[in-house]
Amino acid sequence: MKAAELNSLSDEQLVHKGLELERELLRHMMRHRLGQLENTSVLAKTRREIARVATLVTRREHAGALDKGSLNAQHRSSFVPAAPVAGQNDAGAGFLSGMLDKSETAE
Repeated sequence: MKAAELNSLSDEQLVHKGLELERELLRHMMRHRLGQLENTSVLAKTRREIARVATLVTRREHAGALDKGSLNAQHRSSFVPAAPVAGQNDAGAGFLSGMLDKSETAE
């Protein structure tokens, strides 16, 4: 996602984008460990995208004189994970179903 597109997002959308990217990274990591990930460069690309979003969140917190982590705390509870794409070979399917959701609620 381009920087201009990220800048145009609201605070809530930006936090939700970061959470969705974290879920995506977990999916990629699980697929990589299971030997199902063909293109391992998506791991680095996703990490970079997460860092971009985190940087923008921090900038907005500083600009608004907010405490560190306050935007995440404000908007994290309204996040609803998107359903996986049908037909996609996803490591979250089968006996691993719901593992990502369980790992996020433990935080």
